[in-house]
Amino acid sequence: MGPCNGQASKVDLMKVMTFFSARFLSQPLFCLLVAMPAAAISQSAQPDEAAIIRGIDAAVQTRLDTLEGYTVTEHYTVYRNGDEAHPAAEMTAKTTYARDSGKSYQILSESGSSTIQRVVLHPILDREREINQPGNREASWITSANYEMKLEPGGPQSVDGRACYVLAIAPHHKAPNLIQGTLWVDAKDESIVQLQGVASKSVSVFTGPTQVMRQYASMHGFAEATHARAASSSLLLGQTVVTIDYRDYEFQIRATR
Repeated sequence: MGPCNGQASKVDLMKVMTFFSARFLSQPLFCLLVAMPAAAISQSAQPDEAAIIRGIDAAVQTRLDTLEGYTVTEHYTVYRNGDEAHPAAEMTAKTTYARDSGKSYQILSESGSSTIQRVVLHPILDREREINQPGNREASWITSANYEMKLEPGGPQSVDGRACYVLAIAPHHKAPNLIQGTLWVDAKDESIVQLQGVASKSVSVFTGPTQVMRQYASMHGFAEATHARAASSSLLLGQTVVTIDYRDYEFQIRATR
């Protein structure tokens, strides 16, 4: 009885497999996939690098065209020599951006080392004022005009729950505010989600390469910074980490005509 039942089960299984094979092999989609070369399937799944780069440029341009100005509260924290539990200095500033005039700052509070405030935090604000002046800020934009961009293989990655294309970026020229590294952009609209890399030029001959990371969120349809981190070493201060947290954005959107 046992062997006979086993043989019958094998026969039944073969009938089922034959039925499903005939059923699904007759479907046009299945036949198309079988007939399509593997290289063609892989190629069709690859995103268009040129289209993604055009989308990045368009997202930056949309922000420029849409945003008349904004205010944001920025909290700066400085850590030294690997101790990120005890800040060496802190500063909170209210930043005002105006399309026609750039950025201005109102320092709301400061604490910790006055030396760190003077040689680290205040120069950051000074550099940001200069970089964001009309006529200067275009050179800092993350666009194909300023960067060589190359789509990384492997498809989209998830960053903070957002599917992102990943691109290797290298600036066309060296500057402290231009980063060589990796850019993540939203796969839906090519807005910036995250940037990570090394500043292509040191701020001074006394400062080593600066490791940079910035995170962005979509606000009013364009990317705004939410968190930044910069780590460097210098002869004067040793290892230094500066973090910036951005909150309480208020936007002035340009009226459409």
